Amino acid sequence: MSISLPGTEAAAVGFDTPLAMLAECHRRVEDQCATLQRLLPHLAAHGPDRAAAEAATAVLRYFDLAGPKHHADEEADLFPALLESMAGSDAVCLRALTDGLKADHRRFEQQWAGLRAALSEIAAGRPAALDAAAVDAFCTLYAQHIAREEAELLPMAERLIEPAVLADIGLAMRRRRGEAV
Repeated sequence: MSISLPGTEAAAVGFDTPLAMLAECHRRVEDQCATLQRLLPHLAAHGPDRAAAEAATAVLRYFDLAGPKHHADEEADLFPALLESMAGSDAVCLRALTDGLKADHRRFEQQWAGLRAALSEIAAGRPAALDAAAVDAFCTLYAQHIAREEAELLPMAERLIEPAVLADIGLAMRRRRGEAV
């Protein structure tokens, strides 16, 4: 199996290919961050019009629903499976990597809480100050996080996690989203 990383052709992405699905989620995060960044000048020029409300609603929906499930996929299933596949000093290095990625997840949650209030107002068509520095910090952290996962974590997982364990991860991802197994 080969996961789809940037610049490669994507195979069918779904719960049967959980690593590819996680990589595809990264594309969605990047899309939502791009929307969030485009929202700043739009608000300055047009205020909380219909287009701003729709954009804010889409960003809210993604980071309120899909984002937390993606983080849970990694923390509850992928990270433990990868750690289980390692031994000795390799496991120590991997634990440092996964602990750092989990810390990023906590920073995302904190930063998102600050952005969410303004986006909720904008989604409702009401004026709100969307902090450009906070948007930049959130999107920059996500870009760095994605780069690390795709350069280090996902290739390692593809090499080390047995196909049966990957299938179990896919089932857990499916259940987390309330889909029939």
